[in-house]
Amino acid sequence: MPRNAAALLASRSPHSPVPRAADSDRRRTNASVVLRSVLEHGPVARSTIARLTGLSPASVTDYCARFTELGLIRESATPQRSKGVGRPHVPVDLDASRFVVGGVHVAVPYTTVALLDLRGRVVTERRIGHDSINPSLVLARAAEGLHALLAEAAGATPLGVGVAAGGWVDRDSGTIVDHPLLGWRDVPVRELLGARTGLRVHVDGHARALVNGERLFGRARGSRSVLHLFVGNVVDAAFATNDEVHHGPRSQAGAIAHLPLRGGTEPCDCGRVGCLQVELSERTLCRRAREAGIVDGVNPTHVVAAAERGNPVAVRLLTQRARMVGRAAGLLLDILNPETVVVTELGVIRREDCLRALREEVGDARASAVVPTSFPDSVLAVAGGSVMLDVLYRDPLSVCPSV
Repeated sequence: MPRNAAALLASRSPHSPVPRAADSDRRRTNASVVLRSVLEHGPVARSTIARLTGLSPASVTDYCARFTELGLIRESATPQRSKGVGRPHVPVDLDASRFVVGGVHVAVPYTTVALLDLRGRVVTERRIGHDSINPSLVLARAAEGLHALLAEAAGATPLGVGVAAGGWVDRDSGTIVDHPLLGWRDVPVRELLGARTGLRVHVDGHARALVNGERLFGRARGSRSVLHLFVGNVVDAAFATNDEVHHGPRSQAGAIAHLPLRGGTEPCDCGRVGCLQVELSERTLCRRAREAGIVDGVNPTHVVAAAERGNPVAVRLLTQRARMVGRAAGLLLDILNPETVVVTELGVIRREDCLRALREEVGDARASAVVPTSFPDSVLAVAGGSVMLDVLYRDPLSVCPSV
């Protein structure tokens, strides 16, 4: 992500000839950088926004007036005087009291539904276990869960719903093209969930969604390039440079499940041994823990709980997994050379020894670039909500309903 909003406007090379943008594109870009400035710096004076964005004070005032009318921002109750002299400034800040976005994350054992405010903070969430993995039933129950959360959030106006999932997710069509662990193929998520909720729905892969969450609300804010590595039952990655997440044709970028991992021993359905997903997945972790007599189920948090109780085998399983995650991160670092690497993995999130093991495997020269997710207690809810919030901050005037 650019270090400030002005960098977003200047992300294209000044030496490359670029066609003049249409007025609508320019308005969309200007609206985006103004609202992003309020998000990143608020409460902030309009004059400061003009300096950060390179827009004229008059333009900033017009956009702020429009955002205030729409209910996206509000004036601060306390004016600020610059260095004690001159007319006091009345700063503006996000108004997080009016709007929410829905977030849906479809995992293998359950679906997470949530409401988030405009700062990406989870207002409320719940998990819905999968009695069936039929996509129509899963999405119907997700819609019911969202309706229940909205009924409890009195006075909150939903702007839309973001849906995140693993596997191959085509953002443009709003379709989960292939999710092998769920057995889903060509599921029209946008169409199905939109019909049940009556809200606009946007869909993306969870690794890409979390890159957007990190660059908007997390530790990666200000990084010029960000790699996100997601390690759950599904293992995938996403990469962003200059505020843009790379999707590739039909959003297939980030499919790393079958990359070979040095030292891996797990046989994969593809016929090879040591592919990233079978080696690192939570299913493999839980199977190894069951074989060691640590747990008797498929919940990876039980392995973490055993480690917290001092079980040395649980500690070893988690730190070994973290080292292999570090090996995978190192491989991607060699290929992409990002400024920041964000890792979402249960052991790394919960235990310092796992984070230390991961960084040791990456190596001292690059260890400081690797950080755990910024959302340890709500990562799946944030993944879903960030899909919609990214759309809002890219084009706020089209997302927010007119007054």
